[in-house]
Formats: sequence, C-alpha cells, structure tokens
Amino acid sequence: MADETKPAVETVSVTIDGMTVNVEKGTRLLDACAAAGVDVSHYCYHPGLSAPAQCRMCLVEVEKAPKLVPACVGTVAPDMVVHTQSEKALKAREGVLEFYLVNHPLDCPVCDQAGECKLQDYVAAEGPAMGRSKEPKRVLGRDDFGGDVVFYADRCVMCTRCVRFMREVAQDERLTVVQRGSRAVIDTFFEEGLTGSLWADNIVDICPVGALVSKDFLHKARAWDLDRTPSICPNCTQGCNVRLETRDNQVQRLKPRPNPEVNAHWMCDFGRLNYQWINRVDRIEAPLVRDASGRHVSMSWADALTRLADALRGQAGGAAAVASPFMANEDLGALQRVMAAVGGGEGVFRCEQGEEVTLPGFPTLALRPDRAANAVGAELFGYARTGGTDGRGGLERLAGHTGVLFVLGDELADAPADFGANASLFVYVGQHLSPAARNAHFVLPATTFAEMEGTFTNLQRRVQRFWPALRAPGMARPAWQILGVLLAGIGDGGAPGTAADAFAGLASVRPEFGMLSWADLGAQGAALPEAVGQAGD
Repeated sequence: MADETKPAVETVSVTIDGMTVNVEKGTRLLDACAAAGVDVSHYCYHPGLSAPAQCRMCLVEVEKAPKLVPACVGTVAPDMVVHTQSEKALKAREGVLEFYLVNHPLDCPVCDQAGECKLQDYVAAEGPAMGRSKEPKRVLGRDDFGGDVVFYADRCVMCTRCVRFMREVAQDERLTVVQRGSRAVIDTFFEEGLTGSLWADNIVDICPVGALVSKDFLHKARAWDLDRTPSICPNCTQGCNVRLETRDNQVQRLKPRPNPEVNAHWMCDFGRLNYQWINRVDRIEAPLVRDASGRHVSMSWADALTRLADALRGQAGGAAAVASPFMANEDLGALQRVMAAVGGGEGVFRCEQGEEVTLPGFPTLALRPDRAANAVGAELFGYARTGGTDGRGGLERLAGHTGVLFVLGDELADAPADFGANASLFVYVGQHLSPAARNAHFVLPATTFAEMEGTFTNLQRRVQRFWPALRAPGMARPAWQILGVLLAGIGDGGAPGTAADAFAGLASVRPEFGMLSWADLGAQGAALPEAVGQAGD
C-alpha cells in the first residue's frame, strides 16, 4: 500500500526589512524575523514557554497596523510588510530599555551573567547613550531560593520566564510575582522555595539577565573564559544534549543544548550538577605492564600493545569482561570484537539505578532509572546486567575467572583485593587504578567521554555523538583506539584511525549500526534502525 502523503504546509510571503521570505502560516513575527536573519530584541519570549508579551522589547512596525506590534505574539499574514529598524520601532525599544536601566544595578563586573547577558547586548545595540534618571536606584538585595538557585532581585527585569517555567513545564508552582507595578518582585511561596525540585536550575538557564544564578557556578569563571563543546549528559539513559563548558582543562558546568527529540531546551539538576567525577586528577597516565617481579613498569604504547598481542595469541579457555555503561558504543563494540578474536566469552556491566522522575510539561524528558548514559548500548552489544541497584557487587563469579579477563572502564572500587588474581591474563583498560585493578598484567589508560569523540545510545535507541572538551591526561587514549590497535595486532584487519572508523566497525557486532553512517548522526543524533531478525532485541 502506498504511503499516505502528508498535507502540504500552507505558507505566506512576508517582507521583513526589505527581504521577502516564505514562512508557514501562523508563524510568530519573531520567528519569521529570525528566518530572515533579523534578530529582534526580546525578554519574556522563550520558544519553550507561553508568550505574555509583557516585556515590550520586541516591538516592530507593521505597515497598515495602527500601532507597534509585539513580535512574540503577532503572527504573519499574506503580503505583510514588517520594519524592525524603523525610527518608531527603534525609539520604542530604546525607551523600554531606558526604563529597565532606571533601577538596574551596575553589577556587570561581578555578575555571573556578564558576557552572555541580553541586557548588555541590547543596550549596546539599541539602548540610550546615557541615563536621565537622577533618583537613587532601589535596592532589594538577594534571596536564597533554595536548591542551587540564588535570586538577585535588583537585576530582575520581570520577564517572568522563571514563573512560567515552574508553572507550565515543571508544573510545580513554587514561584510567583508579588506586589504590583514598580514594587513587583519574584518570590517563593512562604518558606518552601525550590528545594527538592529536580528541574529548578532550568530557570537559571532561561533568565536573560543575572537575576537567577547557580550557587555551584557562583563567581567560578567568566563567560568569555569558557570553552563550549557539544556533548551528551553522561548521568542517565535519557541522553540529554548538553554543552560541556570548560576552563583550565576542567569542566565548570553543564548546560542543556536544544534537541526537540530528546530534551527540548531542558535538563534535570541531577545530570547538570553531577560532573565533578569528570575532573578527578587521580588518573592512570601511562601504560603499565607487570614485570617478572610483579611490579608495574611504565612502557610506550607500542611496546605495551605488542606484548599484550603476543600474550593473547597463546591464551585458551575463553574470555570474560566487565564493562562500564559510561563507555562509548565504539569502546564496547571494540571489546566484543577483541573477545571474539580470542575465543569469545561473556561480558557484564553494572549500573546504579534510581527512581524515574518525568518532566510533566515535556514528558519525553525524564531522569531515567539507569544512572549512566550508555546502559542501553551495553545491552545492545551483548553485555549482561549484574550487581545491585547501587551499581556494586555482582562480580563474585568473575573474580576467580581463570582465563583471559578484561575490565573496561569499571573502577572495581568495591571488588576484593584479589579480584582477577587467578586469571591467566588480566587486562585493565580504564581511568583509575583501584587495589583490584592493580592485579592486572596490563593496565592501559583510557580517556573519559569528555576527552574523546564517540557515541552513546539512549533509551529511545537514539545514537548521539559527543566531542572532546578536555585534554587527555598523559598518554591516555580512547578505548576504541587501544582495542582497535590490539585487534589489528592479533587479527588481519587494520586499526581504526578515527572515531568514524570505529563507528563503522560496530556493524560487525550489531548489524543495525551499519544502517547508520557517521554523517547521519549530525549534532542531534539519529534513531537506530531495527535490524532484520532482531526486532525483539
């Protein structure tokens, strides 16, 4: 049967500042201007919230309209002519900005928002040259809203984005506007505040000025000192698209990156604030090989992998593996290929679990029970779940394995000190050297997701890319590169030179990955197709 054709989208022609564009009927003027490459100043409007048109910053002139139109609620009409830079529109926006500046403090030198503040940008572009007010500015001070949020009332421009987010998206009304007119201020309900809300830090993201700031980031870095890298939140299987914002080779904060298929504009506070582990400094920095006396000796990569390849060729009796769900698809797939090359065997992974908490206003987004980014990927590549919901235990059977034992990314923090002591060959590929990992014959330093390029598979079976934001410590390398070179040493294939090569190799383990190309993934990922005969996997 032929697929039903989708109804054609009705478009209208609009002229904006002399440029004619075709946009869908019903489009907001603000979005139509953006399609024409024209940025219209705005505060109260946010694409994930309702538009109250109360900030009066987005006023534009529309021919034949009796007065200026707020672009956030005005919609396009056929043959509409819009002027965003006319004298009337510019003067109106300048007047609005002057009113905002009457009581706004000169906090820019100490404000966390400085450098990414919309008030700074708009005043520089369209604001008055100087203020005319001779009255002293009002002083309201700051208020601890609870949780991670601090409110500087003096800086607030009353856009009400925060109130609307808590009402419409979090559906947990903890903020409101009290008083009226020039006395209006944002406040919490009695003593409840934002403590206990899993989504509260999103109001810091959407605040256009520095009125709402994060305690975690307070006075930590200036916006212009931060490098920003697109990535994926590693803290649950939702796979929120994020930016890793870094300075001095340390992650300073995580911010959500828009993706309408995964997290829209939001992320939970658990994922946002759980990043300190990425900055750990107790890292393995060089390949270590146990010598005849039982001591670990550092070696070059060439020497270490050559010795390991020689050792693997003489092994028999099967292999076993413990993998981490924080490792990339490319890492997990490469380990399965290495295990297959030495006779095959079982692989397990451990994952901490917790309660699922859904965002009511965007139910596609939730803090998922599996508190690791790639638990779905681990299962797809044949690793069985083991251990408790605290992510510990479950390794008793593998602790005494007598064949080849691989550990990929799992720190083994709770494993007994003699873990792997009976293995004929124990290979540890990871970041941190715990007492159990010291039993390994080969200790190979691997990067974290923040130091490499690769992919995760989220709960929706959506494969999403991440990029390196930090420099890897010492001689650490991506696990897919380490295992790929090792596989080339014990087999006939070549080693992957790039993450794209490693991704292409996944098809030999899971055929559906061969139905996606590296280019298909882009910046927002792509759904993993169902392979023929594997729909039930």
